[in-house]
Parts: sequence; C-alpha cells; structure tokens
Amino acid sequence: MTVVPETGECAPTTAHAISSDAAAMVAGTLKAMADPLRLRMLSAIAADPRGECCVCDLAELADVSQPTVSHHLKVLREADLLLSERRGTWVYYRIAPARRDAVTDLLSTFATAATPDAGEVNALTSS
Repeated sequence: MTVVPETGECAPTTAHAISSDAAAMVAGTLKAMADPLRLRMLSAIAADPRGECCVCDLAELADVSQPTVSHHLKVLREADLLLSERRGTWVYYRIAPARRDAVTDLLSTFATAATPDAGEVNALTSS
C-alpha cells in the first residue's frame, strides 16, 4: 500500500506484483523443488560438466529405493524442470534449457546463503 499525501489514505499498488498466472507457475515450480533430494538431483545435474546425469548417478545421492528416485525425477519432469532421454537401459536427465538459468541462479543463491562461511563454521565447531 502507498499512502496518498493529499488525503492520507492508502492506495493499493501492484506495480511490482507478478501476475496471477506467473505466481501460480512459480509456486508450482518451487513446490516441485521443495524437497532436499530433488534439490540435490537438480544441483548434481547442473554441476555435471556434461550437463546431464544418468539415473544411476542420481540414485547414489541418497539411500532410497529406485522407485523413490523415479518418483522424484517424475515430479521434476512434470514441473518442466527436467528433460529425459532413454539410451539403452539407462535414462539421462538434463535441466530444461528454458529453466537452466533460473535453476542455477536459485541453487547458487540459496546454497550460498545456507552455507556458513569459514569463520562461522569455526565458531560453531569450537563451542
């Protein structure tokens, strides 16, 4: 809200609000990403020099069953975050080109904010 100086009344402002459609799309994407294993999978794929990972590599990120890994990958595919390609018996995953910058920016921003710097680590471990 913005206060109108002449009247002192509040006037609603939506100058910086995203549209309802955009908000729904972003919320759906964030919901799909809101799982630690899914974030680790996205991070592993984004960090891989080939730009893709085999499902066998992603399964090694956590001690979960293959159906659980497949479920998490399906959620990320349905959110249009990942593309997949079957090669023989293996499936390879890569971040959708239209989402790559957003995913890598989000991961790097939040991972950096969530990781204490060396001084904080030392203070925490010496207590």
